Amino acid sequence: MLRRRLNHLFGGDEGRVHSRTIYVGHKPCPPNEAFIPPKFCDNRIVSSKYTVWNFLPKNLFEQFRRIANFYFLIIFLVQVIVDTPTSPVTSGLPLFFVITVTAVKQGYEDWLRHKADREVNDYPVSVLEDGRRIRKRSKKLKVGDIVEVEEDETFPCDLILLQSSRDDGTCFVTTASLDGESNHKTHYTVSDLESDLQYLSATIECEQPQPDLYKFVGRMHIYRNSQEPDVRSLGPENLLLKGANLKNTQKIYGVAVYTGMETKMALNYQGKSQKRSAVEKSINAFLLVYLFILVSKALVCTTLKYVWQSKHDEPWYNEKTQKEKDTNQYLKMFTDFLSFMVLFNFIIPVSMYVTVEMQKFLGSFFIAWDKDFFDPEIKEGALVNTSDLNEELGQVEYIFTDKTGTLTQNNMEFIECCIDGFQYKHQEGSSELDGFCVTDGPVNKVQQKAGREREELFLRALCLCHTVQVKESTKQGQDQIDQLDHVDGLGSEEVLQPPQQERGFIASSPDEIALVKGAMRYGFTFLGLESKNMKILNRNKDVETYELLHVLNFDPVRRRMSVMVRSKTGDILLFCKGADSSIFPQVRQEEVERIRMHVERNATDGYRTLCVAYKHLSTEEYAKADADLREARLALQDREEKLMAVYNQVETDMILIGATAVEDQLQDEAAQTMEALQGAGMKVWVLTGDKMETAKSTCYACGLFKKKTELLELTLRTLEDGGRSREGRLHDLLLEYHKKAVQDAPPVKLGITRSWSVTGHDYGFIIDGASLSMVLSSSSESNSRSYKNLFLQICQNCTAVLCCRMAPLQKAQIVKLVKNSKGSPITLSIGDGANDVSMILEAHVGIGIKGREGRQAVKNSDYAIPKLKHLKKLLLAHGHLYYVRIAHLVQYFFYKNLCFILPQFLYQFFCGYSQQPLYDAAYLTMYNICFTSMPILAYSLLEQHICIDVLLDNSTLYREIAKNAMLRWKLFLYWTALGIFHGLVFFFGVWFLFSNPALQDNGQVFGNWSYGTIVFTVLVFTVTLKLALDTRHWTWINHFVIWGSLAFYVFFSFFWGGIIWPFLKHQRLYFVFANMLSSVSAWLIIILLILLSLLPEILLVVLRKPRGPHARQKKRVESSAGDPQSPQSSARPLLMRTFSDESNTVI
Repeated sequence: MLRRRLNHLFGGDEGRVHSRTIYVGHKPCPPNEAFIPPKFCDNRIVSSKYTVWNFLPKNLFEQFRRIANFYFLIIFLVQVIVDTPTSPVTSGLPLFFVITVTAVKQGYEDWLRHKADREVNDYPVSVLEDGRRIRKRSKKLKVGDIVEVEEDETFPCDLILLQSSRDDGTCFVTTASLDGESNHKTHYTVSDLESDLQYLSATIECEQPQPDLYKFVGRMHIYRNSQEPDVRSLGPENLLLKGANLKNTQKIYGVAVYTGMETKMALNYQGKSQKRSAVEKSINAFLLVYLFILVSKALVCTTLKYVWQSKHDEPWYNEKTQKEKDTNQYLKMFTDFLSFMVLFNFIIPVSMYVTVEMQKFLGSFFIAWDKDFFDPEIKEGALVNTSDLNEELGQVEYIFTDKTGTLTQNNMEFIECCIDGFQYKHQEGSSELDGFCVTDGPVNKVQQKAGREREELFLRALCLCHTVQVKESTKQGQDQIDQLDHVDGLGSEEVLQPPQQERGFIASSPDEIALVKGAMRYGFTFLGLESKNMKILNRNKDVETYELLHVLNFDPVRRRMSVMVRSKTGDILLFCKGADSSIFPQVRQEEVERIRMHVERNATDGYRTLCVAYKHLSTEEYAKADADLREARLALQDREEKLMAVYNQVETDMILIGATAVEDQLQDEAAQTMEALQGAGMKVWVLTGDKMETAKSTCYACGLFKKKTELLELTLRTLEDGGRSREGRLHDLLLEYHKKAVQDAPPVKLGITRSWSVTGHDYGFIIDGASLSMVLSSSSESNSRSYKNLFLQICQNCTAVLCCRMAPLQKAQIVKLVKNSKGSPITLSIGDGANDVSMILEAHVGIGIKGREGRQAVKNSDYAIPKLKHLKKLLLAHGHLYYVRIAHLVQYFFYKNLCFILPQFLYQFFCGYSQQPLYDAAYLTMYNICFTSMPILAYSLLEQHICIDVLLDNSTLYREIAKNAMLRWKLFLYWTALGIFHGLVFFFGVWFLFSNPALQDNGQVFGNWSYGTIVFTVLVFTVTLKLALDTRHWTWINHFVIWGSLAFYVFFSFFWGGIIWPFLKHQRLYFVFANMLSSVSAWLIIILLILLSLLPEILLVVLRKPRGPHARQKKRVESSAGDPQSPQSSARPLLMRTFSDESNTVI
């Protein structure tokens, strides 16, 4: 960094900062110059978090950053150092257990990451050195090495393609692990290189590593003898990315340009960080409140102790020793303060964190055991990789989903075509379409509506205008007839003869294969490309050969692609296909209207539509176009702009032939799932690396975009319009869209979380990767901040957002942008490929789909499900229930411990602030561990306050718990007030009883331990019965733990006080419990205090009309279902729990 700044300051070579020079094969260029090898990083991949040396300190540091762990560490140290009323074991042992278990778990996970890194780094690769082929481990690769890769192998680093085994100098790769697309992409070698790479002397100058998968700029200087070096331009078509796989090509050679953590794949990898749920944050906030209460109690008692001692002489039975008298007064006060802290410490028990961890761990098994998540196709169910986020599934506000393999099956099917305004649709029987009776069959039979010549021209266009390759397989094609899609009713004389071998099609886009197969249905078969010659078999079984002259590749601005071919007769034809909006302006307008209505209807139905046009080129027109194309392709500056200008110049005055409709089949129940999620108040964003037209069609098919939705588009195409600079146009569009979607939108009514629920107009937003880069990284920092805010506000007021042509890191940037926006909404990312890993790791909750694109997404996700449709139940049922359960657990735990420790605090006012415990040490230890822990654990695992079927049928119920509704401060204060009320009732109720301490028939008085035992008995029974009142879904487990806990308390008290224990110095409770129960007054006060504690809450619910999220759904469920058999539990207020709800729902 310092060297770069000095170079910049003193006019050094700035090119070193912005570009790198690579010596191919580590040879000096030119040969007579001195060679100083540049330094680049090696090819080692590191994804682990710890090493052997830093694991212990780093892990302990991370764990003690949690407030709870640090607090209990301090309490443990105080108990060790200071003479306190309780033993250090009560805090130290649970803390040690929690820290150890967490460390073992995190250490094991990091060991797995180390193991995966070793597999990648030690993978053997072949390298050419001095003409010899040697084997190296992947981590030993260096920039400049010439690497050999064979078919089906993965590229070990980013390579420039130098040589291919294919005659045409191309190779095919799949990039499923990078952008999620399983289609074959074509890459090209650098032209005019030596056939023997041993004698190649060249350098490559290219940009520094950057994460954009679709961008690469460089040039190669080739040195031959003493001549001036030849210069070749390099682009993305020459770059093979690490993680991609070589397909349909025996062998390639490439030179390494980016290695290790500088590869595009590594730059797009988002490191895995520990995720924390909103519930955990609420616990920490509540913990701070109770810490304040704890400190306040200790300060009050310490102060009053010394005030009391100043007014009263030291009693004879508690006279101070000489050592105590010599102790510094302030030190003694501080020691007393710490002792009170330890005495009241049980207000924040470590057992709550243990119970929460157990609830999360055991609760996660219910997801894995859910039979509805089992997919018979892959014979797998759901997978839980982390149990820390179960409750977060019930708080999701934004869903970011991949398209390919998640929303869709990536399985294109040709549906219909339109030729000269006449529609040809494959279906059984006949139907009335647009006023024309269409009968299934070959297009040349029954009704020759468009004319045979136009039909054949259209089908030739489908067979020629593409980049499809034919892959021969060794399997014999005996069943070829079954594999070919053909028209229903086709006569046997029309069926194609099966070729010698079965042919497979590969292409960079699956819709191209669908179009080629669609042409096969009508008798035109693409036979392949051989030495720049494209061969097709027409319906007369004649082979037609066309010379491929140029391919005008698809780009997101033009939104069309073309080919120039020369027939055997010498005619030069341009065939073009593309989106309707890009084709219609380039053709004669009188032909547009005949096609437009078919295209619009197909688009509304969710099909992907393409229009097809052609043009005859004269010899002069072709010669000019050929020269312009060659010149533009050699340009080093503004190459894309120059090529686009030539493309637009050639693709004019075309003749429109027809249009096609292709269906990208959705996942099962994709539309219903999206509808349910939107109904639950979640906003769905589609983040895809696919083209805009493809993704937009999918959004329509899924119902994310409706027919009435107005689309706001911010893409390169819209930025190019208007004649202004892109930056200026971006500013104008953002302001225009903000005015439409935000400023002019009516205000949102109270209680409505969805903006489109109240607006009369729906908006959808579309942005591409290039435009997003401009929004996120504007030239001016102030502009960038302004653009981000405008962009976010627009998106948050749209029904759905589509982000296309996204690099993996851009997906994560989008998620991070929303996650850190105002209100910190809970985000969920779902995808199936390695390209989705970054956004899965970035979101609060990451969901992996067990799809066809490998298992990288599944391995890095928090939860994995077989299909998208399972997301509905995962969120609406499991997420809802988990959140309600753990929210009640947290509130209940704070409540019951406030009830527990408040009498202990009040007792100090009656014992001279002497730190005398109210309860026996056994009760202090067992209260949270045994007496009250199991009922709340069972509740937090089994409770179903609303039936699962009702939750799935009424997705709006999910909104009622949104924004952490059950852990808000209002409810927290209610539970705290309830705890204070119960604590006061317990203490002063027994105190009133003890106004006459002679409570036994023999006149024997009760002592202080009897007093504490009665308070403790009322406490245990009240908090347990309170939970019983809160339980709606009763199972035998609930009955067992609730009544069993009460029985165990009684049994333990008899047992503990009925035996003289030799290891105890003081037998405080010897026969205390038995004597207490021999008093009728004690029985009476226990029963009365329990009823008095619970009665106000019961009366409040009975007499007051139920309110709150779970009560409001009563009318909604009854009105929507109207079913007398609907479960009782779904229609009862939250606090009115009765024992009659048993077995209304199943676990």
